[in-house]
Amino acid sequence: MDKKEIFDKIEYVVTCVGAFAERFGLTNMQAYAYLRRFTGIDFLLDCYEAEHTLSIEDAVSDLCIICKREGGRIQ
Repeated sequence: MDKKEIFDKIEYVVTCVGAFAERFGLTNMQAYAYLRRFTGIDFLLDCYEAEHTLSIEDAVSDLCIICKREGGRIQ
């Protein structure tokens, strides 16, 4: 993986964390901690190829589903 690909993934994850935080009235740190705990960050990185083709709103919805499966309660 080259530097551009790494940068693109990081930028995408940061954008998704920010959108998740905004949707649920959390700080970026709270959103990141929640997504990290309930495997949302891993999901974004593992499924980047497919997820980044969707809207950010769709990605946030997918994060809610993934985190709920892992015990998260934010919906």
